[in-house]
Amino acid sequence: MKKLMFIAVFLFSSAGLMAQEADFGIKGGFNYGATGDYESLGDGADDFSQIIEGKEKSGYHIGVFSRFEIIGIFLQPELMFTRLNTEYETFNYKIDKIDAPILLGVNVFGPLNIKAGPSFQYIINNELEDTTLKIGDVEKDITVGYQVGAGINLGRLGFDVRYEGAFTENTAFGATETAQENFSIDSRPSQWILSLSYAF
Repeated sequence: MKKLMFIAVFLFSSAGLMAQEADFGIKGGFNYGATGDYESLGDGADDFSQIIEGKEKSGYHIGVFSRFEIIGIFLQPELMFTRLNTEYETFNYKIDKIDAPILLGVNVFGPLNIKAGPSFQYIINNELEDTTLKIGDVEKDITVGYQVGAGINLGRLGFDVRYEGAFTENTAFGATETAQENFSIDSRPSQWILSLSYAF
């Protein structure tokens, strides 16, 4: 978590020093997607015997952003709290995480812009709902995915739609010792993100 905060502070400050124009603001909205596959072991099996694809559900996000324009190109780092939900047939998987996307963008036509870049993820809570199964911590504290999308800026208001994907998996294993309950879930999401922002 400290590493993620250091990265965010460094980018916000260094980009601000070089920028010709800088904006800071708040943003929030909805996300729709799912985490990766649920995989379970059967009795006496050496390999995973069952794979279940997660069903997309809605969640939300809220946080702060900055936007630094340099020679017609802008850098947009963000720090967001995200709630993500996924349905796996008989239970739900809930994740609370801190996201730190660092997007490079360009204005392409009037108020329309396109942007893309890496997105750092730090999971602060993951749990199963509507089941007696328990899940342990994820393998990696911080992982990197990507975001790509487009937005419209109308004065201080901004509207944004993006897709977030994963470069690698980040597995969480079942926290039980019973063979029938051995399982894993890939916590890294694939999701659509719809946001509304306001620049001060």
